[in-house]
This record gives sequence, structure tokens and C-alpha cells, in this order.
Amino acid sequence: MSQLERVRAAFAAQGFMRTLGAELTALAPGRCVITCEFRADLTQHHGLFHAGVLTTLADNACGFAAMSLLPDGGEVLSVEFKTSFLRPGAGTAAIARGEVLKPGRTLSFCRADVFMRQPDGSETLAATMLATMMAAAPAPR
Repeated sequence: MSQLERVRAAFAAQGFMRTLGAELTALAPGRCVITCEFRADLTQHHGLFHAGVLTTLADNACGFAAMSLLPDGGEVLSVEFKTSFLRPGAGTAAIARGEVLKPGRTLSFCRADVFMRQPDGSETLAATMLATMMAAAPAPR
């Protein structure tokens, strides 16, 4: 199984991504795109996408982008991230585009931009994340 196939399998195994209804919509070495359609149960009190949803999408886009560059069997865990919200999360879908800025044996530095798809199909940048991912082999639970 290739590393990209392993990334797809790891994404499919994430219960929280299924709960959000998120889909892995593009994957290439060092890049990952995750899309989540708007649903009322993913909102905060103003009816916008909840910041936690947007942060989760960005974190996963960064993590899977980093995982795609690791040797066979390589896994990642988030070490730290900072999310800046530039605009409200208003739109028909949230699209997180993650990329590795600097890969490493132990630490990889990543960025994700989260765009809001508008009813006319255009996209508006709503959030950006800088993240550090660590190559790891977490013990199964």
C-alpha cells in the first residue's frame, strides 16, 4: 500500500471526520484538501460554521499533508498550531487546503487556509493555520 493510500485509510478511520461529514477531496505529496458541507448542527450561536469545525479541518489538512511525505507506515500527531480567523465562517461549505512548508524527519511545518464556498461558487478566505506536526507511532488503544 502506498503512503497516499495509507493517508486515505487513516482519514476514513477518523470517526470525528465522519461526524462532521468531512471528505478528503484532494491528496498529493505534501498537500491535502478537506471539504465539509454546511449543516446547521456545525454552527455556533450566530448560525456560522463553528470555529472548532474550521480549526479541526485545518488541523487535519496539515496533518495528512505531513503524513503523505513520511516513509511507509509513518504517522503524525499535532504538536502545536495557531489559527487566525480572518472572516466569519459563512458559506455553503468549508474547504481546508493544507500544505507542508518544510518537511522533516521528526517535525514538519505546515500551513492550511480555510475557504468558505459561497452560493455562487466563489470562495472567501476565512481562516489560516500554521501548524507543527510530529512523526510518531502512537500506541493503539
